[in-house]
Amino acid sequence: MKNIFALLLTMSFFLANSQDVEEIINNYIEITGGIDAYQELEGYKIYASVNQQGLEIPIEIIQLKKGRTSLKLSLQGQEIKQGVFDGEVLWSTGFPDFKPVKSDDEDVINLKNELKDFPDPFVVYKELGYTVELDGTEDFEGTEVNVIKLTKTPVLVDGEEFPNIDYWLFDAEDNIPLAVRSEILEGPAKGFIEEQRFSDYQEVEGIYYPFSLTFGVKDQPGGQTFVVEKMEINPEIDESEFSFPDDETQE
Repeated sequence: MKNIFALLLTMSFFLANSQDVEEIINNYIEITGGIDAYQELEGYKIYASVNQQGLEIPIEIIQLKKGRTSLKLSLQGQEIKQGVFDGEVLWSTGFPDFKPVKSDDEDVINLKNELKDFPDPFVVYKELGYTVELDGTEDFEGTEVNVIKLTKTPVLVDGEEFPNIDYWLFDAEDNIPLAVRSEILEGPAKGFIEEQRFSDYQEVEGIYYPFSLTFGVKDQPGGQTFVVEKMEINPEIDESEFSFPDDETQE
């Protein structure tokens, strides 16, 4: 009998936890525009800037529902592209010769999985088989937040699969994300926690987006702030924008 009561208690806690998470996610989607607005989103183009040692660097980002993405920045008259993807080929401007360089198959697989999150991971998490759970509450710079653990498709690093987990911090009062954290799995910062902070939410054609994003390492000074100046919703983008340059276009 004791085991039955323990099981019922566990089930009750699980159901309450699931309902809390569902409520937070549903409120977030509704507050930021509603499910219909998200489902009608085919893509966006962002015009932004970052300040690097006093130098304002303009940035353009494109992301489309059909799995196309690119980031372009202008630095001292030189156009630099990073993470450009046409659906099959992923490439970036190389250094120091500024020639286009293709990424390896592993990076392509990871990016394809990441792009499935469009238009928002909490809009599509069920159909993608992601799991969500409430991971407690905490104080985030004076604001109480609910922490939602989002477990996604594993990440490949040198042929090995690693858990792909994001911890989203939602304002407990209005259910707006204030930050997201994830472990860095490779490179010099491996093992540290990357933290992205969101603020200055503004409405663009029915959906609210953060117009200020700060990227850095949790509990470390510094960080880079990315300021959105304008967004275009459902822009018309020529497919050539994503194509790997051939010899003629590089000249």
